[in-house]
Amino acid sequence: MSKLFEDIMGGLNEALADARQERVITNRRTLMVIPVKKYNGTEVRNIREKTGLSQRMFAEYMGVSPKTVEAWEANTNHPSGAASRILSMMEQDDQLIERFPFVQKNLILK
Repeated sequence: MSKLFEDIMGGLNEALADARQERVITNRRTLMVIPVKKYNGTEVRNIREKTGLSQRMFAEYMGVSPKTVEAWEANTNHPSGAASRILSMMEQDDQLIERFPFVQKNLILK
């Protein structure tokens, strides 16, 4: 047999032994994704107000329309998916919009 064939067979045998847990060769770790929180209108409004952004600017930051933010805050509709993840991050980190400035603040001089 060739050296290449022996190397391949050796690797396959190691993988099988590891899979059968006869001999642990590779490190394993498990991950758990925390479920997305469901936000009501009051929670969305509180998060937005904490950021100091208007509904329009908050909508731009979130990548949705101003009507969507209005609907969230009125409990007509609820954020889901990526919007809920971003809201969760904003809720946990007061400085998120400063560290990820998708909306730039302009200084107005008089």
